[in-house]
Amino acid sequence: MNLIFLLRPKDETVYINSGSTVRQGLEKIRAHGFTAIPVINASDEYVGTVSEGDFLWALCESGSIKALEKRTVSDIIRSKRDKAVKVSADMNELLLLIMEQNFVPVTDDRGKFIGIVTRRDIIKYFHDKEQKEGDKSNE
Repeated sequence: MNLIFLLRPKDETVYINSGSTVRQGLEKIRAHGFTAIPVINASDEYVGTVSEGDFLWALCESGSIKALEKRTVSDIIRSKRDKAVKVSADMNELLLLIMEQNFVPVTDDRGKFIGIVTRRDIIKYFHDKEQKEGDKSNE
């Protein structure tokens, strides 16, 4: 199976620009209720994932929310744990990553961010597939 069937396209995905202020990033993550979101640069390349923990550490280090207005999101990304896959990746590669991440960012062959695949969507796909196979065996 091709992972494109599971892809949530960029225009349906919440992400933040790496040049946005930390305060803007914090407002976006709070507004959408996510614990982490992808970060892309001005060239639409995936540069990492920013998490609630990254924001918390930035706040602790700066001492005030006002100071966060001077720092960018790219300044606070602490971990490179959320790896991206190319759209041509096989399902095994995707499954290995999704076990450790809530979502997997997907890039094209040029490294441009094109969307995400979520753990929820993968579980739903396999659940639906199992249901269909069960229905066929009951006929």
